Amino acid sequence: MSDIALDPSLGSVDLTRQLCNIFSVSGEERAIADAVEAVLAERAPHLTVTRDGDTVIARTELGRERRVAIAGHLDTVPVNGNLPVRDERDPETGEAVIWGRGTVDMKAGVAVQLVLAVELDDPAVDLTWIWYDHEEVSSDLNGLGRALRNRPELFAADFAILGEPSNGTIEGGCNGTMRALVTYAGKRAHSARSWMGVNAIHRAGAALERLSAFEAERVLVDGLEYREGLNAVRISGGVAGNVIPDRCEIEVNYRFAPSKDLAEAEGVIREFFADADTVEIVDRAPGARPGLDAPLAQQFVEAVGAPPVAKLGWTDVSRFSGLGIPAVNFGPGNPLLAHADDERVPIAQIEATERALRNWLNR
Repeated sequence: MSDIALDPSLGSVDLTRQLCNIFSVSGEERAIADAVEAVLAERAPHLTVTRDGDTVIARTELGRERRVAIAGHLDTVPVNGNLPVRDERDPETGEAVIWGRGTVDMKAGVAVQLVLAVELDDPAVDLTWIWYDHEEVSSDLNGLGRALRNRPELFAADFAILGEPSNGTIEGGCNGTMRALVTYAGKRAHSARSWMGVNAIHRAGAALERLSAFEAERVLVDGLEYREGLNAVRISGGVAGNVIPDRCEIEVNYRFAPSKDLAEAEGVIREFFADADTVEIVDRAPGARPGLDAPLAQQFVEAVGAPPVAKLGWTDVSRFSGLGIPAVNFGPGNPLLAHADDERVPIAQIEATERALRNWLNR
C-alpha cells in the first residue's frame, strides 16, 4: 500500500491539490494508484475494490435496479515546470483557480469522484468507480481498455460518466478518430535532369491543396452539433539535396461525427485520396453517440441544470458506448486548457461538480 496519505474528508478542492502533487506522468501511475487504493481500503468498507495493473475499480453491491459507472484517468502528460500546484487568480476571469499540471486533465474530476466514492455508502443506484492508467498515450496501453478486456464483468452498467474536463457541463458522446498514412510514389532521378524522374512530393501537392481547402462539416446527432475535420498532421519525403524524391508520405487525421461508423469513415479517407498509390489506416477509434435519450441520462441532465453540448474530440466514453452503455463527459475545467503549461481549474467548478454529482446520486 502507499505511503502517500490522501484525505478525502478535506473535500474535493484540497484533494485536487494532493492528487496533482503526486507525480503521475503516463507510465508512472503506480504511486497515485497505490494512494487511491489505500484510501479506499481504509475509508470505504462499503466498496469492493479490484486492482488491474494501475487501474483501481471499486463497486457497491447494494442490489439496486440500476448501476452507474463513473471513471477518471490518473495519468498526466509530461510536467513542464508546473508542479507543485499553486492557488492563483485566473488572469482572464479573476476567479480563484488551482494552477498546475493535471488540474484540468483530469485530477480535479478524479478528486470529486474519490470524495464521493468514500462518502456515498447508500446511493440511489449501485456505483462502479474506476480510476485508470495510461490514458494520455497509445490506445493499446489504455488502462480502461485493458481492464475491460481482463474483467468485463466489472463494467456492466446502465449509464456511465467520464470525468473529462467539460467546464462543469455535460458533453455528450464524442467524435471518432482515424489516422492514415497516404503515400504518393515517384521515380528517382538526378535533380539536374529532373525530367527523367517523377517528383513524388510534387504529386502530393494536389492532395495538400485539397486538405487546405477542406471545410469541416457540422453534423447534428441526436440534437447535438459535432464538427468534423480532416488534416495533415505529418509529412515526410526526400532522399538527398540532388535527388528527385520517389516517395512522399502524408499522415492524416480524420475526426468524424458519431453518426459515422469506422467503415464509413475509412471510405471518406479512401475517396478523398483516390489519387494516392497507397492508403494505410494505422489507428482508428469509433465515436460515441450522445446517449441522452437514456432515462438516467435525462435525469442527470435535469440535475446538472444546463443544456448538454457535443464533445468535440475523442474520449473513453467511446469504450462504454461500444458496450452499449450510454455515456457522457462531465468534469471541472476548461478542456481548451488541457495539456497547456498554464493549465488551471476554477475552484468554484470543482465544488459545483461535486454538488451536482452528490445531489443526483442521492436523489
